[in-house]
Amino acid sequence: MTVSRRLWFSTGFMACCGLLAVGAYMQFVEELEPCPLCISQRLAILATGIIFLMAALHNKAHNIYAIAAAFSALLGAGISARHVWLQHLPPEQVPECSPGLEYVFQHFPLTDTIKLMLTGTGECSQIDGIFLGLTIPGWTFIAFVMLAAFSLASLRVYHASDTDQEKDI
Repeated sequence: MTVSRRLWFSTGFMACCGLLAVGAYMQFVEELEPCPLCISQRLAILATGIIFLMAALHNKAHNIYAIAAAFSALLGAGISARHVWLQHLPPEQVPECSPGLEYVFQHFPLTDTIKLMLTGTGECSQIDGIFLGLTIPGWTFIAFVMLAAFSLASLRVYHASDTDQEKDI
């Protein structure tokens, strides 16, 4: 017996909500200021969650939603991988810190702001904590890979159940 597609994609949406809640907790309770790459990762989680929600609500074109959610999650994984890479650079290779993101949004062209948010700056190399040997971006990378795998697993699970239903006819 397989779970309904609505429940499957709702579960993915709830996972994204949980990840965003953890990020909000770290920012507002633990007072960890997010760097540009952290914000980009949150946006990728948000985009992935919205795709999961649309799939659950629309209940059509599941394969398209599954591929879109996996693509969004893999983009986020790429951003997380870049963040992990920056954290492991030798100090002399770390890029310079930028002005605050609010200042950048107000005074820099949009293309420069997007480039900054996707490539990171010196503050992105700061490690604010390690849990079980991984930094926050390391755990976020794992979460993105799991979200992508979860999304793509729906293609296999429901393709197999659709094939079984065809055999019954």
